[in-house]
Amino acid sequence: MARARIDDELGRAAFATVRAIAAGHAASGDGLGLAASVDRTTLALAVRYSLQLLAEQAPGGTVEVRVPPYAAVQCVEGPRHTRGTPPNVIETDAATWIALAGGDLSWDDARAAGRVHASGQRADLTGHLPVIEG
Repeated sequence: MARARIDDELGRAAFATVRAIAAGHAASGDGLGLAASVDRTTLALAVRYSLQLLAEQAPGGTVEVRVPPYAAVQCVEGPRHTRGTPPNVIETDAATWIALAGGDLSWDDARAAGRVHASGQRADLTGHLPVIEG
């Protein structure tokens, strides 16, 4: 069953809120986790909305992007899997995903820092990020 599409205005507002809080933490160096400082509902909405945009901008079923416990989407054109664990999986935490989706963190830097776990030949979002500009 497909999830209902998140309204752009609502999704953008949640994403902007979470991104601003994350930027404040990064600037102050206080180390407080994003999940601990943002309302869970707002964080979930921001993650789901940005993943929704990724799936719309890079349609397909070759790569599964997971941001537990909030959401997962399939995206990127190519061979589609039909059963079991997909061959191309990307998994990261909410703070990293928000930074990637907003362009505050590059794919290569996230991989080098071990903030993204990617398996499979096509598990690369380099050409698909950021998903939200500005």
